[in-house]
Amino acid sequence: MRILSGIQPSGEAHLGNFFGAIRQHVELQARGQGIYFIADYHSMTSLRDAARRRDFVRELALDYLACGLDPRRSILYRQSDLPETCELGWLLTTVTPMGLLQRATSYKDKLAQGIPADHGLFAYPVLQAADILQFRSDLVPVGQDQKQHIEMARDIAAKFNQTYGAPVFELPEPHILEEVALVPGTDGAKMSKSAGNTLAMFSPEKQLRKAIMAIVTDSTPVEAPKPTEQTLFQLWSLFASKDEREELFARASKGGLGYGEVKKDLAERVLRFFAPMRALREDLARRPDEIEDVLRTGARRARELAAPVWAAAREAAGVGPH
Repeated sequence: MRILSGIQPSGEAHLGNFFGAIRQHVELQARGQGIYFIADYHSMTSLRDAARRRDFVRELALDYLACGLDPRRSILYRQSDLPETCELGWLLTTVTPMGLLQRATSYKDKLAQGIPADHGLFAYPVLQAADILQFRSDLVPVGQDQKQHIEMARDIAAKFNQTYGAPVFELPEPHILEEVALVPGTDGAKMSKSAGNTLAMFSPEKQLRKAIMAIVTDSTPVEAPKPTEQTLFQLWSLFASKDEREELFARASKGGLGYGEVKKDLAERVLRFFAPMRALREDLARRPDEIEDVLRTGARRARELAAPVWAAAREAAGVGPH
């Protein structure tokens, strides 16, 4: 079974990235052939700084390896190391209905956020379909809010197969990550780099503690009962066992528990949880050539898997010599 997913290089990885994607990707290695790519082509729709893009790719590769992705079992590659993906994207673009792209909720959401519309943003789902279809992926792990992306890839694949009368592409199945924890940012909104409300996994200890102590809470006095549905308790719960959660929530409901105490405990738990990964990451960072070798080897292995699909698509569409 082939499992395919990608993540954009957009800066320091945070708790939302880890609990929402990276952790699941690492766990899925045991279920089949994991193929994970760092989506630097996709990042071009929002990041215009070339030097930062290259830095972010390297940092994200370090994050994945430090968190347990095994390059001997899984493929980790840089999207742009397979430029053939863009050609496949063009072949798919020519059969993709405009209405399909216009219905993309992610495109509508970005426009609503004030992000300028350009062709890259509009055609994003087609390149994404190429990423998925070129490997004849069996499962594509996504959150519920990303299910439409896989449905669009299926529609585009079916349209190409129908247009050219050849079963070039298999229709991928979404693997909905039902157990993904809700990870709020320090202000209570969804954790995201653009919102500036993240807790970076590998930021310096002093900086991480400061960010945790700045988590927004209400003004309930120490002696009064505390509402445990708020951000601080949600974040703390990510690092606690069921028994620990029950104990702390009971204390909160009785009163006498201060938010500062919970924040300090959360900081200790976060630092302890990521300590082995942090140590490994620091070690890997001292060997940049090895990181580049992992990405190049990953690209070579990915190309071997995708080449038959590229060839079949070109042949079906009548592109190049017969």
